[in-house]
Amino acid sequence: MEGRDRCCNWLKNHESLCNVLFTLFLGQIISFTLATTSFAASYLATRGVDVPVTQSFFTYFGLASIYGSIMLFRRKKLLVPWYYYALLAFVDVQGNLLFIKAFKYTSVTSVTLFDCWAIVWVMILTWLFLGTRYTVWQYIGAAICVVGLCFALLSDATIGGGGGSRPLFGDFLVIVATLFYALSNVGEEFCVKQKDIVEVISMLGVFGMLVSMCQIILFERQDLEAIEWSADIVNWLYYVSFAIVVVGLVIYCKTENKPEPIDTHVDGHLSIQYEVLGEESLQSRDGSIRA
Repeated sequence: MEGRDRCCNWLKNHESLCNVLFTLFLGQIISFTLATTSFAASYLATRGVDVPVTQSFFTYFGLASIYGSIMLFRRKKLLVPWYYYALLAFVDVQGNLLFIKAFKYTSVTSVTLFDCWAIVWVMILTWLFLGTRYTVWQYIGAAICVVGLCFALLSDATIGGGGGSRPLFGDFLVIVATLFYALSNVGEEFCVKQKDIVEVISMLGVFGMLVSMCQIILFERQDLEAIEWSADIVNWLYYVSFAIVVVGLVIYCKTENKPEPIDTHVDGHLSIQYEVLGEESLQSRDGSIRA
């Protein structure tokens, strides 16, 4: 009992450190998942499989299944009109399509490297539409990243970038994909800070799944029918990647901060009920006050 109490006291005293370590741990899981997904997409491209929308369909299916179930359990009306989510999902699907398509033309190293271009787009879009202000060092860091990416473009133009039939075209697809990603991420950030994160993710999954299904039927049906399914094409790493994504979604959902109502008394009388706001709610409230 004494050892357990000491352990509990240590965790309470180092709560901030534990939160940071847990966040880093989740970040590593995400990084591993993205790396596995990129490797699987590159492997499928080398095997002649060209169905990028189908490959990203299961991500939206996982989001819709987990967060959509929570939305159904809540039985609440949407806080944001559905057509905004439909537009957001359409943009996100196109980003995934171009990103996966790029593996057909350039190397996995180049695709992963040029994915960093999303940082530049996000900084520009958040500065224009959300009023986000960055420090001088952040601008310097972004500029250095752009210089590095320009050298990577030069490398692909001169020596082929280590693989791929059309490396420059593949790099261009990744850069355009990051623009779509940035538009999607900025839209998601705005909706999450103003409304509800569960609603945003669930609707992104639902409409992303619907948009993907429409594009699969219109553009990828023949490619799917032409694939000779084998153990070499549905690689075991793909299942590992999908399973990790689902586990990560469950963990994220279970650890979501929920507002806790508290009662305040003024001069001995019960006053109105307030809610303890999470970090995102505080940011939204501060933004409303400034406005």
